[in-house]
Amino acid sequence: MNLSKATALITGANRGIGRHIAAQLVTRGAKVYATARRPEAVNIYGVEVLPLDITDPDAVAEAAKKADDVNLLVNNAGVGGSALLGDIDDVRAAMDVNFWGTLSMVRAFAPVLARNGGGAILNMASSASWFVFPGGSAQGPSKAAVRSMSHELRRELAGQRTLVTSVHLGAADTATTKGSDAPGTAPADVAHAALDGIEADAFEVVIDEFTVMVRASPRRSPRW
Repeated sequence: MNLSKATALITGANRGIGRHIAAQLVTRGAKVYATARRPEAVNIYGVEVLPLDITDPDAVAEAAKKADDVNLLVNNAGVGGSALLGDIDDVRAAMDVNFWGTLSMVRAFAPVLARNGGGAILNMASSASWFVFPGGSAQGPSKAAVRSMSHELRRELAGQRTLVTSVHLGAADTATTKGSDAPGTAPADVAHAALDGIEADAFEVVIDEFTVMVRASPRRSPRW
């Protein structure tokens, strides 16, 4: 996909990886809709800001109506999660945002992409698709669902020529991982690799060595 001719919408663009994706798309020549639950928190030169909570069906429908020229949908908004046997509301929130919210965006924007030539969808998944550190196990099923959903959507949307790409990484150096001992990849580097993947029509982008390792581990041992 030629990003210099793209019109993109990014969810969760107010900080971290989403903010860098939006800013880098602007520098690559794209028209950009930057969305967030708190639109006043978006401070990126050259974007059009839209309010959006991806768990609100009415807000999603309104975004699809306003951004009817989009041919690149970046599903970046997401949350972590507690343990599966911890607070059940946290477990539900992980699925509501990471899976159901992402799917809601795809369902709303797939017809928009079709009208605009097919385009592409970028889903931010995680190394948690394969492995989750203790205490955050609720994130694993939700991100594994994003990975699986991306594969199935690739088949379902092939007829309208929509590329579906999933991005996987371990820790990123963002506010979410502040205080963690795990080394994180710079958000700007994650954004750069993800956008390069879209330009290369890649189905999957694996960012770091840790994710390469855990992606391969289930093939070596079922104990993972």
